[in-house]
Amino acid sequence: MTDDAIASGLSDEERLAQLGYTQVLARRMSAFSNYAVSFTIISVLSGCLTLYLFGMNTGGPAVIVWGWVAVGLMTLFVGLSMAEICSAYPTSAGLYFWAHRLAPARSAAAWAWFTGWFNVLGQVAVTAGIDFGAASFLGAYLNLQFDFTVTPERTILLFAGILLLHGLLNTFGVRIVALLNSVSVWWHVLGVGVIVGALAFVPDRHQSASFVFGEFVNNTGWGSGVYVVLLGLLMAQYTFTGYDASAHMTEETHDASTAGPKGIVQSIWTSWIAGFVLLLGFTFAIQSYQGALDSPTGAPPAQILLDALGATAGKLLLLVVIGAQLFCGMASVTANSRMIYAFSRDGALPYSHIWHTVSPRTRTPVAAVWLAAGSALVLGLPYLINVTAYAAVTSIAVIGLYIAYVIPTLLRLRKGEAFERGPWHLGRWSRAVGLVSVAWVAVITVLFMLPQVSPVTWETFNYAPVAVLVVLGFAGLWWMLSAREWFLDPAHERTIAREAARAGTAPEPADP
Repeated sequence: MTDDAIASGLSDEERLAQLGYTQVLARRMSAFSNYAVSFTIISVLSGCLTLYLFGMNTGGPAVIVWGWVAVGLMTLFVGLSMAEICSAYPTSAGLYFWAHRLAPARSAAAWAWFTGWFNVLGQVAVTAGIDFGAASFLGAYLNLQFDFTVTPERTILLFAGILLLHGLLNTFGVRIVALLNSVSVWWHVLGVGVIVGALAFVPDRHQSASFVFGEFVNNTGWGSGVYVVLLGLLMAQYTFTGYDASAHMTEETHDASTAGPKGIVQSIWTSWIAGFVLLLGFTFAIQSYQGALDSPTGAPPAQILLDALGATAGKLLLLVVIGAQLFCGMASVTANSRMIYAFSRDGALPYSHIWHTVSPRTRTPVAAVWLAAGSALVLGLPYLINVTAYAAVTSIAVIGLYIAYVIPTLLRLRKGEAFERGPWHLGRWSRAVGLVSVAWVAVITVLFMLPQVSPVTWETFNYAPVAVLVVLGFAGLWWMLSAREWFLDPAHERTIAREAARAGTAPEPADP
């Protein structure tokens, strides 16, 4: 990879204007802050641990550890491909804008439309998955500390409360959010170090290396070991989501054409290392495998901490985990709202005139913040009737986001040498990396729509395909009936911009 090509000499604002947008959001973020958002959303203390129960049942230690290694490598390929395109088009519109610029002219708007809708679906599902996981771990802590009985209804209430908190922070505490995103990086790094150190040195007993790296467990009801191994990759692949946040935050980042792509790649490889260390720490420290599975808290990592470290230290480190998950959810709402803001700025969501308004006081898209939080809550509600709802939500996140991630890469491959690189690019490795990315996403898109538990009933049904088809059907119908006539049409764009100007949320656009 390189960052020494095609220096245009344009400022961030001039490059954004060249791409067709006026600077509206406040450009306050440094390269580190941009990286911090993606690293925080990936959050190994969130994704790895909230799906640890899924991993214990779906492949066990061997799939947890080796699945993390394999998925991390494949994700790095996907991220490298995305980063190269991000450098060329540093705008908060992100993936759907990239698709529009890279697709053939006749079908460009359609490619952008469906990329954007998959991205919205994935972003909302990631926000739901993160904050639902935080609610589950908070419920576990309350159960341990105050004998709080965890029920689906109470978990949903905690979930709603956490989303409310993150909505309020993103509405009224904009500068605090930026500070907390930076603090979050060190919280995660130090938190992983402290937790793994405690699990390594405090317990009197550890599992053997053969157990950690070779023990296979299948509690899914499926007879095929290969199928279970493939399903077990969900834990790692779900954790490696959300790093497109670095792209969505480029309109608020200095030196966006290099800071954005570096944020994507750095967040992936640093999370890959931190997550591997964390998973080894927890898996070696398991005192009773079945005891962790049957934990009254409903969260095996919490039980592992208690069994290995004792009640006081276990609960203290559980609070470290919960804090990381709350940081993660806060950053996810931020990134999700920027995607909603950008997509509605182009008129692509129902009632777009509401969602792309910007607060004159904070210069942030407040309405989009609350749409992100509210939509995430709706996506988590099936947990009240479906015991596999959390795994389904995480599957939706992976499917929606990775389809959106790979479409621009596919189009970039088709464009070949006609692609105009930004200052950060992959050089001669671009095509090879892109082909691996497309192939991997094709595999996981099919894989995570499949049933996860046998027998398949209404209570164990993986509703990821239903959510994907509903969104795809709605977007397809709207496209056919209306959107194909105006989406990303320059004249329509100027009309939207003038409406925003009259509302006082953007400067008056210039005619071409």
